[in-house]
Amino acid sequence: MPKYCLDPNNEKITALPLLERKSLLSETIPGGQQMIIVTQYIEGYAAAYFDAVKAQDLEGIVLKNAGSKYKVGKRSHDWLKIINYQYQDVYISGLRKGEFGLTLSDEKGKYIGLMEFMPPQARNKVYQTYSGHVVKETKDFISFDPYMKCKVKYRNLTKNNMLRIPSFVEWVS
Repeated sequence: MPKYCLDPNNEKITALPLLERKSLLSETIPGGQQMIIVTQYIEGYAAAYFDAVKAQDLEGIVLKNAGSKYKVGKRSHDWLKIINYQYQDVYISGLRKGEFGLTLSDEKGKYIGLMEFMPPQARNKVYQTYSGHVVKETKDFISFDPYMKCKVKYRNLTKNNMLRIPSFVEWVS
């Protein structure tokens, strides 16, 4: 059977609307399978569903246009990822040389991630003030005492309790 086919006539189904593809999938895969689980979905009630996802501290939801076609290897505006971002106040404790990145620490000084997303004005504040706080410098990083505090948003914690994809929100005084 060719790739991306569930149709009994071996025709690609990627051009079919989402709900037709889901219907074909549920007809093709019998219930009670141990290896394959058909993802459940809910039509409507997106706001209430997202509230339930937030209440359980889950990562988020994907809103899909019911008539959307599947676009192999491409992003589509018909599918929107709605992320349940987490927020935390952190300290900036270092600067990566070369490609921009700031090391982040918690209130105890423990490293908790690398932030690569920060608006130019906020970056400039770091660049203009860190030199008087340097404690160590290596080939790749400049470490400084954590004198700057900011709020970041991130997707979730990694297995190692690091912030996943932290990005700058605002300075905290």
